[in-house]
Amino acid sequence: MKDSAPASKSILCVGNGWFPNMPGGLDRYVYELTHHLVAAGDRVELCGVGLPQTSSNPPLQLVNLAEPNYPLWQRLFLAQTNFLKRQIPKPDAINLHFSLYSLPLLPKFSTDIPITFTFHGPWAMESEGTNKLNTSIKDWVEKKVYRRCDRFIVLSEAFGMILHKYYQVPWDKIYIVPGGVDCDRFHPNLSRFAARELLQWKQNRLILFTPRRLVRRMGIDVLLNALAKIKTRIPDVLLLIAGQGDLKDELERQATELKLNNHVNFLGFLPDELLPIAYQAADLTVIPSQSLEGFGLVVLESLACGTPVLCTPVGGMPEILGQFSPQLITKSADESAIATHLEALLTKKILMPSRADCRNYVSSKYNWTTIAQKVREILLK
Repeated sequence: MKDSAPASKSILCVGNGWFPNMPGGLDRYVYELTHHLVAAGDRVELCGVGLPQTSSNPPLQLVNLAEPNYPLWQRLFLAQTNFLKRQIPKPDAINLHFSLYSLPLLPKFSTDIPITFTFHGPWAMESEGTNKLNTSIKDWVEKKVYRRCDRFIVLSEAFGMILHKYYQVPWDKIYIVPGGVDCDRFHPNLSRFAARELLQWKQNRLILFTPRRLVRRMGIDVLLNALAKIKTRIPDVLLLIAGQGDLKDELERQATELKLNNHVNFLGFLPDELLPIAYQAADLTVIPSQSLEGFGLVVLESLACGTPVLCTPVGGMPEILGQFSPQLITKSADESAIATHLEALLTKKILMPSRADCRNYVSSKYNWTTIAQKVREILLK
C-alpha cells in the first residue's frame, strides 16, 4: 500500500524582488522554492517588491508590497497596507527570506504561526560601499527580525556558524538545508563547440568563465593577479567575466596594467537565458570568492551543465565540492594558490571530473524537488 501524499498546506513567504526581473541568488532561490512547493500541492503566497499582478501559476498567489523604485520609507509604509490585502488570512507556516521587507510585517503575523527565517547571508556585513550608519541600521533590522523567528534555515554550515556566532542564534534553532538547482534548465544539452558557436566565443582557447558581481569580496582582482602568473606558460588561456558592479573600471585598469588584454574579456551583464550556454561553453568555471560565500549556487549551476568548478576554500562552496571532487578546491584564497591550482588543472596534472560525473552528482543531491521537500518539513514543524 502506497503512502498517501502529505496534506496540502498554506505557506506564506516574504522575499525581496521577482526573479528574473531582479536576478540574484536570493530571488532565484525564493522563485524556485515557491514554485516547487506549489508543484507538490501546497498553496503558497509570496510577498515582495516589484511582483507581477498575477502569477502564471495560479496556486502561487503574489502580493506586491510596493514598487522597487519607490523611496524606502514609502516601500515600508505600503508594505503593511498591501499585506492586509492578501488572500490567505492565516497560513500554516511563515517563511521569511529578507529582513527589510519582513520588518514592517512582523506586527501583522499571528503569534501562533511558526516563523522560519531562511538566512541567505549577513545583509549588513555584505554591504560594500555603504557608510557606517547604513550598515548599523541594516544590522539592527536583521537582529530585530531574527528575535521574532522560531527557527532558521541556512544553506551551509559556514553560514550557520555566522548566524550562531554573530547573531547569537542557538544551534538548536538552526537547520542546514543546501540550495537547489533547476536541473531541467541547467543541463548539458550542447557540445562545447556548439555552445561557443551560439555565444560567438573563440574555439581555439582554454576558456575560464566566472559569473560574479564586480565587488571586492568576489575576488576578481585576485583572480586577475593569478592569471598574470600563468599566462606565459599557458598562452591560450582566456578568462571571460560576466557581471556588473562598482569595481568594473578598476578591474579593467588592473587587467591592462597586468598586460592581460589578450587573456581577459569583461562581458558585462549576461542575460539569464544565456547562462546555461555559457557554462557549457567554458572549459572550467572559476569562483575566486574571498569572503561571505554562503552557499555557492554558481557551483551547482555549472556542475549541472557538466562543467567543473574551481573554487576557493570560502564559505559553503567546499561543502559542495568536498563531497564530490576535493581536488577542485584551492589550498587558500590567495592569488598564488589560485594560480598553482589553475595551472595544474589546465595542464592536466590534476584531472577534472567528466561532464557526466558533474551532472550526475548535482542531479542526485541538489535537485529542487528533494530540497523543497526538506524545507517544507522544517517550515511545518
